[in-house]
Amino acid sequence: MRARLAALVAGVFFIALPAAEAGQQPKVLRYAFPIAETGFDPVQVTDLYSRFVTHHVFDGLYHYDHLARPFKIKPNTAAAMPEISADFRVWTVKLRPGTYFQDDLAFKGQRRELTSQDYVYSFKRYFDPRWKSPNYPTLEEHKIVGMAAVREEALKSKKPFDYDRPIEGLRALDRYTLQFKLEEPQPRFLHTLATGDLFGAVAREVVEAYADQTMSKPVGTGPFRLVEWRRSSKIVLEKSPTYRERFYDAEPNPDDAEGQALLTRFSGRRLPMIDRVEIAIIEEQQPRWLAFLNRQQDFLERIANEFINTAAPNGKLAPNLQRQGIQLYRVLASDLTMNVYNMDDPVIGGYTPERIALRRAINLATNTQQEIRLARKNQAIPAQAPVMPNTVGFDPEFRSENGEYDLPRAKALLDMFGYIDRDGDGWRDQPTGEPLTLELSSEPAQVNRQYAELVRKDMAALGVRTEFRIAKWPENLKSARAGKFMIWRVGLTAAAPDGQPILDRAASKHIGGANLARFKSAEFDAIHDKMRVLPDGPERLQLFDEAKRLLVAYAPYKWGVHRIHTDIAHPWLHGYRRGAYWGDWWQYVDIDAEAQAKAIQ
Repeated sequence: MRARLAALVAGVFFIALPAAEAGQQPKVLRYAFPIAETGFDPVQVTDLYSRFVTHHVFDGLYHYDHLARPFKIKPNTAAAMPEISADFRVWTVKLRPGTYFQDDLAFKGQRRELTSQDYVYSFKRYFDPRWKSPNYPTLEEHKIVGMAAVREEALKSKKPFDYDRPIEGLRALDRYTLQFKLEEPQPRFLHTLATGDLFGAVAREVVEAYADQTMSKPVGTGPFRLVEWRRSSKIVLEKSPTYRERFYDAEPNPDDAEGQALLTRFSGRRLPMIDRVEIAIIEEQQPRWLAFLNRQQDFLERIANEFINTAAPNGKLAPNLQRQGIQLYRVLASDLTMNVYNMDDPVIGGYTPERIALRRAINLATNTQQEIRLARKNQAIPAQAPVMPNTVGFDPEFRSENGEYDLPRAKALLDMFGYIDRDGDGWRDQPTGEPLTLELSSEPAQVNRQYAELVRKDMAALGVRTEFRIAKWPENLKSARAGKFMIWRVGLTAAAPDGQPILDRAASKHIGGANLARFKSAEFDAIHDKMRVLPDGPERLQLFDEAKRLLVAYAPYKWGVHRIHTDIAHPWLHGYRRGAYWGDWWQYVDIDAEAQAKAIQ
């Protein structure tokens, strides 16, 4: 059995698709990711595009209302909202009976119902050292009673993690009742329970059957199942025939005209409304743009900056695209770009005054407004701090050194701390006299080369040499997690309405995971821990400001911009709306298959 399963997950694999219903054209959504995926095991992924897939394969206990703004969390596989103790330490969830996993050989021909024990197992996996989960610190900070001891025992004994050992803080009270007990108050634990792309249910049989191949064999209870995967090339999913009976239902605000129109059009429709999703990986911007114009793609997520003035000058859809019935969707995203500085690197890292001065000088010499104007075609706003728009803790009035461009001050900082040209070659050296060279990790796409050239010019004006290490995004992520890099530019998207998860990027418990900078500060950790247990309110907002200012001072990151996302779709795609904090939307859209077929003939 194991050999047969292993053969299915090695390399490229395919699953035979059911024939379309008689007399009906299959409804196929086609679009492209601009960055390659890493895999589809929730316990192992962090990147946005892998999580787009896991969002649709796995089910969290709760999910976000597709149309409610700013957000509304509703039951998903849960039967109702959780019962929560007054001190936010005990959370009890009732599951909805009749939810089934997608069919798989691991179930040996049996129909497999989702139970509370599946969530117990799925959460325990994050504590299993075998998986080295980058998301483990997120759950560790929730302090589930008894979990830390089991993990510590597995680490010390070097024996397999004991999944059968009862845990006081994570129990299946009965077949459909799940209970969490937490050591400390966790007022926003519901956000974790609604993060289905990471904390959706997996089946123990599947994990044990596929062993170390779980990244290529996702089996969940969600609306779609993976049927084909060519790594970094093509991903195909189809509507799951075992998906529970679920209908389009949402609660847009009364004054939300777009949301109300979508609700009127789709209310009561069985989900998902489409049969298949075909995703290409097209990292270069021009081929992705042309694929959409040539109707090889139905949807273009985030128009590349180089084409924004062609597609949507001044934020309005171009007349030639309007005549084709193309639809435009434009929002200020809850996202962030940033330069990550490896705090363990012998040149850029460290906590001594001269190293802090070096990072702050680089930040001051980075011309973010020029990047927005030239490279981003004004499709972004400068970031003053890490917290993203539309999340708790974001303050549009907050200003900091991070948002400044001051080349004279940057030069003065380096002069003051001994970063001067000692050998007369025109480039600054380290205070020790050794050459100063910044190495930036980057990706091979044209857009990355454009950003790299801007960085090169900014640093040349500062008198600092730069070199670039080019690799695919997954390889750069692997190097960053291992601390084998100097500087890397990345983008993030909020997955919850609270701003604290972005601050995980500086919490020492998250080193090796979210904290790519490997930043360590007892003062910051104390602020971070206190914020986690406080309810929302003025005291917690004050801590947000303290955390922001501390990170600006130590500069483990250069917070870049908050991007404006502009998506477009051909007229046969109906119902699209970008989620604020969530990535599942395929089940909520419809395709006019006949119009699509005529257009691509």
